[in-house]
Amino acid sequence: MTDATTPVDASSTEVMASVDSAPGRSQFIIADVTCDDAWMAVRLDEASALPEWR
Repeated sequence: MTDATTPVDASSTEVMASVDSAPGRSQFIIADVTCDDAWMAVRLDEASALPEWR
């Protein structure tokens, strides 16, 4: 397992996001597809909208 506080060379990462919609449980998922188990999911209604991130 990677320590979340360890600096990472961001030039070698590839991050993607997706919305997984299923009846009763839509989720926003973000993942670093270059690293195993580097992802997180949050209920879609709790995810921040893009303008809120700016």
